[in-house]
Amino acid sequence: MPTDQATHSLFHHTGTTKLKLVSPVKLCLFVVKKKIIRFQPRTQPALRWRRKILFRICSISTVAAVILLLIFPSFRQLLLPSLGLSALLRDDPLISTVKHYDLSNAQGSARGWEKDERILMCVPLRDAEVHLPMFFSHLRNFTYPHRLVDLAFLVSDSKDRTLMLLKEHLEKVQADPDPLQPFGEISVIEKDFGQKVQQDVENRHGFAAQASRRKKMAQARNWLLSATLKPYHSWVYWRDADVETAPPTILEDLMRHNKDVIVPNVWRPLPDWLGGEQPYDLNSWQESETALALAETLDEDAVIVEGYAEYATWRPHLAYLRDPYGDPDVEMEIDGVGGVSILAKARVFRTGAHFPAFSFEKHAETEGFGKMAKRLKFSVVGLPHYTIWHLYEPSADDLKQMERMEEERLEKEAREQEEVERAKRVSESWQDKKGEWEQDKKEIQNKALEKSRERRERRERGERGERKPLEGSEQGPHAHAGEEEAEAKKGGGGSNAEANGIDAADDA
Repeated sequence: MPTDQATHSLFHHTGTTKLKLVSPVKLCLFVVKKKIIRFQPRTQPALRWRRKILFRICSISTVAAVILLLIFPSFRQLLLPSLGLSALLRDDPLISTVKHYDLSNAQGSARGWEKDERILMCVPLRDAEVHLPMFFSHLRNFTYPHRLVDLAFLVSDSKDRTLMLLKEHLEKVQADPDPLQPFGEISVIEKDFGQKVQQDVENRHGFAAQASRRKKMAQARNWLLSATLKPYHSWVYWRDADVETAPPTILEDLMRHNKDVIVPNVWRPLPDWLGGEQPYDLNSWQESETALALAETLDEDAVIVEGYAEYATWRPHLAYLRDPYGDPDVEMEIDGVGGVSILAKARVFRTGAHFPAFSFEKHAETEGFGKMAKRLKFSVVGLPHYTIWHLYEPSADDLKQMERMEEERLEKEAREQEEVERAKRVSESWQDKKGEWEQDKKEIQNKALEKSRERRERRERGERGERKPLEGSEQGPHAHAGEEEAEAKKGGGGSNAEANGIDAADDA
């Protein structure tokens, strides 16, 4: 724009509505003055500087607090009360029906006992009267703080005194004078599911009953879990009542691995004539291509069960990989899990995993639960060298063999007793004969001594010259003359013979 046009286009406001032109010289001076004023250094008051410092400190503190709250949930209890927001973490004192739960505190960690993480222990029971004393003896020995363990029992389809004895044991342990013995909350639920399969080994483990039995057991587990799982539970521990031997530290041992689902290896003891021990729980396994191909050939509602000739899956089983001297902390990824002893984070069930009471990928109950947890991207592992022992329950074949062995044992004992009695009779008979021989020997010796004494007396009389007077007879008074001398000679020989007889008797 030309200078004259710029000059005529600039106006100066004089405080009125009138405008007047500004000369180019004044315009230049005005611009220079504005630049000098714009870049002239200014002094800030101390108050403004302090406000900036305080603002920066508050901003940094807020960012740090947010980071701590997001990364470390445990800091919420410390930070929020200091900010006056503690009411968000507590029940409303004005409305008793309002409860606040922060599920971020119930995620489960490797050292839950140090963070007061609560465990829900679920125990399904059916005709378990004989197992309850053993179960509660194990329960008392748990080293995990009892106050952090909530117990949940489901008594179903029982015909014995399970419920009555369960209440007696619970009252006893909760009234224990030892303050470390009583447990947390306890729930006892009664619910029948129409389970018709008998509890003996043959019926429980028979192939024909497996599909329907597993589905009803899954229903029982789901009922128990849904009725007792609370928002403050971090872990869920499933345990059968007929576990014979398990370490008291089993909860801590399994929890240390910090896995979503984890199971130990389960074996059972056997009599020596059956080998001494045997894998028990074959439901913990890794999937195989053979099993997947088999599943494709089965009906939609079919359920594959392990350990039966009808389903040759050729899966690697956790039980068969056990080394008695192996590292108990070694982990093995698995797909199916056994139900004897399962420790799982509560968030696994809150996410939607459960025990399918139907055929889920051709599996049901605990094996189906393992498959479902894997589908939800949770970690499922087993410990092949960490072993617990299930109670030995003899099968029908075992009972028959035991009966045969008992009969053989009784026959052997009878033969041994007969041998002992016969030896006793022989000994007694020998003692009787020996007594008779001793008595006969004494009588012979006495008779020999008596004869020897008589002959000795006769010899003494002969030496003293005592002779009998001659007596007459029909042959005359001297008919026997000389017989005395002959007798004396003869008597000497007789004495030797008698003496020899005595010696012989003594030898006898």
